Amino acid sequence: MERSGGIQAGLSGRYALALFELARDENRLDTVGRSLVELRSALAASPELTELTRNPVLGRDDALRGIAAVAAAMDLDPIVANFLGVLARNRRLTVLPQIMRDFGRLAAAHRGETTAEVTSAHPLDEGQVAQLRQVLRQRVGRDVAVDLSVDPAILGGLVVKIGSRLIDNSIRTKLDTLAVALKG
Repeated sequence: MERSGGIQAGLSGRYALALFELARDENRLDTVGRSLVELRSALAASPELTELTRNPVLGRDDALRGIAAVAAAMDLDPIVANFLGVLARNRRLTVLPQIMRDFGRLAAAHRGETTAEVTSAHPLDEGQVAQLRQVLRQRVGRDVAVDLSVDPAILGGLVVKIGSRLIDNSIRTKLDTLAVALKG
């Protein structure tokens, strides 16, 4: 049964699907997924790593050496390390964040979960994520994989997107609504 949900239509989706199928066939979905989560966190925390993946002037060989050093230093799963090498050789490191997002969606669908994109003003701790999963599971009626991102511009609260549903409980939206109401 096709469970990719149309993800493979775009460039990032085709790469994510290839990575997903390789990880699934090698029975390493969990370890590849953990490595991608670690890599996402490193990208969020390191401007230098972000620059490595986004710099269009950086040559293939330099990008390949840099990304190989990062993969070794982070002790990433060998499948992920090799995959990053392929992205560097093909000059596709710029789509890495979208590939990681699409891989997460494919893995969640494989586990029978729904994916929720959650944006918060500050990083959520493990307890908050567990509580959020429980609330979303009750609301949706099935397990929910949470794709977390941080956007300080929302000031506080959460913005949750599940499929076509959007739950915007951010302070920014509440302030905007109040400002419109005050203007009359």
